Amino acid sequence: MSEAPRAPDARVRARERSSRDGPCYAALDLGTNNCRLLIATPSNSGFRVVEAYSRIVRLGEGLTQTGRLSEAAMERALAALSVSAEKVKRRKVVKLRAVATQACRSAENGEAFIQRVAQETGLNLQIITPREEARLSVAGCVGLLDRGAEAALVVDVGGGSTEMSWVDLSGEDVSGRTPPIKAWLSIPIGVVTLAERFPEGLTDTETWFRAMVETVKAEIAAFRRADPLKEIFQQDRAHLIGTSGAITSLAGMHLRLERYDRSRVDGIWMTRDECDAAARLLLGLTPAERAQQACIGPDRADLVLAGAAILQAVQELWPCSRVRVADRGLREGVLMSLMSDHGGRRRRRRRGTRRSRKPEAARATA
Repeated sequence: MSEAPRAPDARVRARERSSRDGPCYAALDLGTNNCRLLIATPSNSGFRVVEAYSRIVRLGEGLTQTGRLSEAAMERALAALSVSAEKVKRRKVVKLRAVATQACRSAENGEAFIQRVAQETGLNLQIITPREEARLSVAGCVGLLDRGAEAALVVDVGGGSTEMSWVDLSGEDVSGRTPPIKAWLSIPIGVVTLAERFPEGLTDTETWFRAMVETVKAEIAAFRRADPLKEIFQQDRAHLIGTSGAITSLAGMHLRLERYDRSRVDGIWMTRDECDAAARLLLGLTPAERAQQACIGPDRADLVLAGAAILQAVQELWPCSRVRVADRGLREGVLMSLMSDHGGRRRRRRRGTRRSRKPEAARATA
């Protein structure tokens, strides 16, 4: 009697689905705090996620004190990058862009670490500029912009820096396209650098939190290129978009989720009062109690209030009654750029092929 065929395992089924769904593209973002990978296939609505991976690696831990990436931090990052490289290979990704941000930009041994990553994982990381980081974050959040507003401020809070992009929404809405960025700013303060600069417990919680807010405000207030948009914000004809793990954690606290749910967090609107209430709720918890919160956990317990302080500083200088929370950003912007570039090249090749065939057809007819 012949043996009955066995059902394919999950990995085989995943590979079969991937091959049916078309080519896979991948975006990898190595930040100061996180290593994130997103693999997706093109779809009519933009792209469909095939696989996502995120690991807190704290690559920038201690960087503000030493100016260098520590060996322990690099080992953590390399472990996550090795997992990412395996996923990229298994999914037969046709196009990958891997970027590194503030930690590798500012570290004395940042370039040496990039070379080590290439040797040990095969991944070719590109250290991008703050301007490119801001542009890609805005591109990744295009679908969350309220076209009924006149302007938006996209705030990307990272581990080692914060990028702010003032976007003009007064023009024609061309679906899928990134509206013009009127001004952008990158400050060398993120949740990791701010938390290390202001260790918790040295003073009362309110004083500690306020010191972080004022430090961030001093960095932002010196920037004047966005001043022509001030009146629009003061008259509440604009809105914020906040993209970061700290801000999504705030949203999870606001929703009182028992476990983090991206589908409920990404794209929700929070009022200024709701943001303040979530921050006050966090301020009332000890570090151990914050670590027990489902949407925070032990890895973010000492960072989430630094993120809340950055958001608070932005809201005080650029007041808006509404904040849209984004569980998306740089990776999504990279993916959209990859797919757009690849699609454009394919269309150009097809047009070129059609043009080259016309003379042959004419000669055959003659």
